[in-house]
Amino acid sequence: MNESTSVFSEYPDIVTPNDLMKMLRIGRNAAYSLLQNNTIPSFRVGKRYKISKQSVIEYISQ
Repeated sequence: MNESTSVFSEYPDIVTPNDLMKMLRIGRNAAYSLLQNNTIPSFRVGKRYKISKQSVIEYISQ
């Protein structure tokens, strides 16, 4: 397990924007901006964003 994976081990494989905010320690507007600009890949189920934890790990690894 690498460092970023172990840091996020408490989160499920699919996270919500609220989880993303906690993981990256950012605000709501910043989180939704990352999702809407497809900076962090996500998908929607109805009106709700779902984000792969792996996508978040790849984003911070850049």
